[in-house]
Amino acid sequence: MSADRGGELLTIGAFARASRLSPKALRLYDDLGLLAPARVDPYNGYRRYAPAQLERARLVAWLRRVGMPLARIREVCELAPGAAAEAVAAYWAQVEADTAARRDLAAFLVDQLKRKDTTTTMATDATPTPDRSLTMRYAAGTDRGLVRPVNQDAAHAGPRLLAVADGCGERGEHAAAAALDALRPLEDRDLAGADLLGALEEAARRAHRAVPMADGESGCTLTALLRSGSQLGLLHVGDSRAYVLRDSGLFRITHDHTVVQSLIDEGRLTPEEAPHHPDRALLLRALGAGGDDVAPDLQLLEARPGERYLLCTDGISGVVPAESLAAALAAAPTPQDAVREVIALAHEAGAPDNVGCAVGELA
Repeated sequence: MSADRGGELLTIGAFARASRLSPKALRLYDDLGLLAPARVDPYNGYRRYAPAQLERARLVAWLRRVGMPLARIREVCELAPGAAAEAVAAYWAQVEADTAARRDLAAFLVDQLKRKDTTTTMATDATPTPDRSLTMRYAAGTDRGLVRPVNQDAAHAGPRLLAVADGCGERGEHAAAAALDALRPLEDRDLAGADLLGALEEAARRAHRAVPMADGESGCTLTALLRSGSQLGLLHVGDSRAYVLRDSGLFRITHDHTVVQSLIDEGRLTPEEAPHHPDRALLLRALGAGGDDVAPDLQLLEARPGERYLLCTDGISGVVPAESLAAALAAAPTPQDAVREVIALAHEAGAPDNVGCAVGELA
């Protein structure tokens, strides 16, 4: 039972009306320890609140109206007014950054859906007709960086397949190489009419089984694009990334499987704080990381001539801003030039990690 605070106690109904919070919300906030009543009747469980609690309750209501998560509201409510103001400003800056990112993703999805609409036949099954005349120019490269003693990144580029893997563990380079070896047979398959996502998912399972065979303590990320005509199948596990450069700009088309990204998604961390978080390297999903199976993200994309796709490990995306990547991809005459420029940008940023990337251009 809490002590009385500030004058005659209010019933939960009266307190709800005064605070602009519903009785249901007040009961939830009590259960979460966010807004405990001043008194709870030991016999009937009725909650009563002190008038002095209204200030905190109204703050909770306002913060909920701007969309702040409950865990973060609890932290703000425990701060002094000045620090609370800074916390609210930081949260809103994050919201604006996230809104900009979602706006870019929405623009990408609108573009994708329009492409699907223009390539859909009038057949009853509405099956898209891939453009078999498209070809892909490609290049890949890796670099040890300026700090790490060995290179545990691997990259592959071919006419049908782009892939990067970032090894972790004592012999992570073997894990990364094993993962790409499991994907390379896709280069030799006749993919006309094939289920690209099914082929990639099966290849990911092969890679997951192959990685522990390389070294019992190792694992790796894996991001790959498999092409059939104008269709691209995307496979993604871990924190390597895939981007596409189009007339409308550079779009990131993967979502990191990391502890830090999960904290950002929950509103407990800002994107600006992420590079400095002590758990920034911890993966939630990786090949060879426990369990008998793997759950990759899979996506089907419609490609157009002139687009450039970049796959890269976090040794690049972690130190090179997206604007610099976009400029490098746009200015490079060939995919080979783009790979060299992207690796050079990582070196200019100090290259604290291994770097690996693959670039493909549709023509």
